[in-house]
Amino acid sequence: MTAQQAAPILLWVAIFVVFYFMLIRPQQMQQRRYREMLGRLKKGDRVLTRGGLYAVVLEIKDNQLTLELAQNVRVRAERSAVQSVVNKGGSGSNGGRHG
Repeated sequence: MTAQQAAPILLWVAIFVVFYFMLIRPQQMQQRRYREMLGRLKKGDRVLTRGGLYAVVLEIKDNQLTLELAQNVRVRAERSAVQSVVNKGGSGSNGGRHG
Protein backbone atom coordinates (compact mmCIF):
# COMPACT_ATOMS: atom_id res chain seq x y z
CA MET A 1 0.00 0.00 0.00
CA THR A 2 1.43 3.34 -1.01
CA ALA A 3 1.26 6.58 0.92
CA GLN A 4 -1.36 7.91 -1.49
CA GLN A 5 -3.58 4.91 -0.84
CA ALA A 6 -3.16 5.11 2.94
CA ALA A 7 -3.87 8.86 3.22
CA PRO A 8 -7.69 8.60 2.88
CA ILE A 9 -7.81 5.76 5.40
CA LEU A 10 -5.72 7.71 7.90
CA LEU A 11 -7.94 10.75 7.35
CA TRP A 12 -11.07 8.72 8.20
CA VAL A 13 -9.36 7.24 11.26
CA ALA A 14 -8.37 10.73 12.41
CA ILE A 15 -11.93 12.00 11.90
CA PHE A 16 -13.31 9.09 13.92
CA VAL A 17 -10.85 9.74 16.76
CA VAL A 18 -11.81 13.43 16.87
CA PHE A 19 -15.51 12.57 16.90
CA TYR A 20 -14.98 10.01 19.63
CA PHE A 21 -13.17 12.39 21.97
CA MET A 22 -15.34 15.42 21.22
CA LEU A 23 -18.80 13.85 20.98
CA ILE A 24 -19.10 10.21 21.97
CA ARG A 25 -16.90 10.07 25.08
CA PRO A 26 -18.34 13.20 26.77
CA GLN A 27 -21.88 11.92 26.15
CA GLN A 28 -21.01 8.55 27.75
CA MET A 29 -19.51 10.30 30.78
CA GLN A 30 -22.59 12.52 31.14
CA GLN A 31 -24.90 9.49 30.99
CA ARG A 32 -22.82 7.69 33.63
CA ARG A 33 -22.96 10.71 35.98
CA TYR A 34 -26.75 10.93 35.46
CA ARG A 35 -27.25 7.22 36.29
CA GLU A 36 -25.07 7.62 39.40
CA MET A 37 -27.10 10.66 40.48
CA LEU A 38 -30.35 8.70 40.11
CA GLY A 39 -28.87 5.86 42.13
CA ARG A 40 -27.92 8.24 44.98
CA LEU A 41 -31.39 9.79 45.33
CA LYS A 42 -32.64 9.64 48.89
CA LYS A 43 -35.54 10.82 50.99
CA GLY A 44 -35.43 14.56 51.57
CA ASP A 45 -33.52 15.48 48.38
CA ARG A 46 -34.88 18.51 46.55
CA VAL A 47 -35.06 17.71 42.84
CA LEU A 48 -35.92 19.31 39.53
CA THR A 49 -38.06 17.10 37.29
CA ARG A 50 -37.78 16.92 33.52
CA GLY A 51 -41.11 18.76 33.42
CA GLY A 52 -39.58 21.73 35.24
CA LEU A 53 -41.21 21.13 38.62
CA TYR A 54 -39.30 21.39 41.88
CA ALA A 55 -40.14 18.72 44.44
CA VAL A 56 -38.90 16.96 47.55
CA VAL A 57 -38.42 13.19 47.53
CA LEU A 58 -40.67 11.67 50.20
CA GLU A 59 -40.40 7.97 49.39
CA ILE A 60 -38.41 5.69 47.09
CA LYS A 61 -39.61 2.24 46.03
CA ASP A 62 -37.48 0.59 43.34
CA ASN A 63 -37.86 2.92 40.35
CA GLN A 64 -40.86 4.86 41.70
CA LEU A 65 -40.59 8.04 43.72
CA THR A 66 -43.20 9.88 45.71
CA LEU A 67 -42.54 13.58 45.28
CA GLU A 68 -44.06 16.47 47.20
CA LEU A 69 -44.57 19.50 44.97
CA ALA A 70 -46.18 21.68 47.63
CA GLN A 71 -47.60 21.06 51.07
CA ASN A 72 -49.92 18.02 50.78
CA VAL A 73 -49.50 17.88 46.98
CA ARG A 74 -47.86 14.56 46.20
CA VAL A 75 -47.21 12.79 42.93
CA ARG A 76 -45.65 9.49 41.96
CA ALA A 77 -43.01 9.46 39.25
CA GLU A 78 -40.32 7.26 37.79
CA ARG A 79 -36.73 7.88 38.83
CA SER A 80 -35.96 8.89 35.26
CA ALA A 81 -38.37 11.86 35.63
CA VAL A 82 -35.73 13.55 37.81
CA GLN A 83 -33.44 15.83 35.86
CA SER A 84 -31.17 16.91 38.69
CA VAL A 85 -30.79 17.20 42.44
CA VAL A 86 -31.09 20.88 43.35
CA ASN A 87 -29.69 20.54 46.86
CA LYS A 88 -29.10 17.62 49.16
CA GLY A 89 -31.76 17.15 51.77
CA GLY A 90 -32.00 14.47 54.35
CA SER A 91 -35.28 13.93 56.14
CA GLY A 92 -36.90 17.32 55.84
CA SER A 93 -33.85 19.53 56.10
CA ASN A 94 -35.82 22.42 54.59
CA GLY A 95 -38.42 22.37 57.35
CA GLY A 96 -41.13 21.09 55.03
CA ARG A 97 -41.12 24.32 53.04
CA HIS A 98 -40.79 24.42 49.28
CA GLY A 99 -39.43 27.46 47.63
